[in-house]
Amino acid sequence: MRLWVCIALLSIVLCASADRPAIARAGQFARDAVGGAWDMFRAYRDMREANYRGADKYFHARGNYDAARRGPGGAWAARVISDARENWQSGVSGRGAEDTRADQEANRWGRSGGNPNRYRPRGLPSKY
Repeated sequence: MRLWVCIALLSIVLCASADRPAIARAGQFARDAVGGAWDMFRAYRDMREANYRGADKYFHARGNYDAARRGPGGAWAARVISDARENWQSGVSGRGAEDTRADQEANRWGRSGGNPNRYRPRGLPSKY
């Protein structure tokens, strides 16, 4: 619920000085953000389904890449979700700071438009 409130408020604030009506720009940002959140969820769902050792960085990069391609709202949603996930996981998973840094690198790579296949492990089914 907080995510949606943040998306709505940020959309209005960011679009206040737009050339076209603020509401239309805010609506586009919100649509991008919702689509980006969906892309992130889909990558997470695929990662869980694949259950393939060493593929988590690929799915991190792919989710961020897909979300960022939607536009500024998608990139924003990807950053918020990735940061929240990593902050939560770093205290719970016990995998350590090195794994968190590697995950964040894959997140940034995907959001910047880098090819997610850079992190794709050999043997991962082509379905993903």
